Amino acid sequence: MRIALALVAALAISGCVVRYIRGTQLSGTCAGACDHYLGCRGSDIGGVREACLEECPQVFGDRDSLMAFESLSCPATIEYVEGPNRRPPGAPPAAAAAQQ
Repeated sequence: MRIALALVAALAISGCVVRYIRGTQLSGTCAGACDHYLGCRGSDIGGVREACLEECPQVFGDRDSLMAFESLSCPATIEYVEGPNRRPPGAPPAAAAAQQ
């Protein structure tokens, strides 16, 4: 009985350690990239997710680049997507918005 409990405890601990070492799972998909961005942004106001999913294939050409994006820190992710003017996907450029 003690051996079984020790084995279960060892497996549970090793699973936690492996998960900690590996970090978050990277999907290499546009859905995963947009989930990462929206998780960093903290909101999905005005159909940003749909715009992200639409624009993503135009920006990222392969699984490796998507996984690299998913690995970015949140500040770097938001800066990459929104740029210095913090314009989320689907939002009109600042010049066009000012003219409306």
